[in-house]
Amino acid sequence: MSRIGKKGVTIPTGTTVTQNGTVFTVKGPLGELTRDFPGPINIKIEGAAISLAPKNNSKEAKALWGTYASHLVNMVSGVTKAFEKKLQIEGVGYKVEQQGTKLVFSLGFSHKVPMETPKDVKAVVEKNTITLSSINKESVGMFAAQIRANKKPEPYKGKGIRYSDEVVRRKQGKKSA
Repeated sequence: MSRIGKKGVTIPTGTTVTQNGTVFTVKGPLGELTRDFPGPINIKIEGAAISLAPKNNSKEAKALWGTYASHLVNMVSGVTKAFEKKLQIEGVGYKVEQQGTKLVFSLGFSHKVPMETPKDVKAVVEKNTITLSSINKESVGMFAAQIRANKKPEPYKGKGIRYSDEVVRRKQGKKSA
């Protein structure tokens, strides 16, 4: 039994959810999101709430019940308030600059690392902080993870790209005799 799936999803005022077969469209003040939910889960819109129930008692149905509920919650909350991730760049000479829709990183390599921002993600660069925001939680998280993968924070000096709320465990360096 899925605790998340049993709760269902409440639809706030100003947000509309439409169903066309297994395709759900959520419209709100910030935009519109569409997603297909095929499989062994019955999803019904009942007034200002969405209820989910498995069609059978299979392992796949149990796994997807809470997953689909979480996707719907993220869609509904995304069109009312955008999701946001902040990344910090630490290290001497490490920097980022925005060139149109690209972010160009200088991370101590012999070359610069350009990254194209996805169409639905808005990137704002201030000194050594990057703020990513979008109505789609998956695209913000995925793009932030791709940026962080270019230069993960190292444990000795803390240099690299990290999330603003991430704590880097520092190690002690070599002991001098």
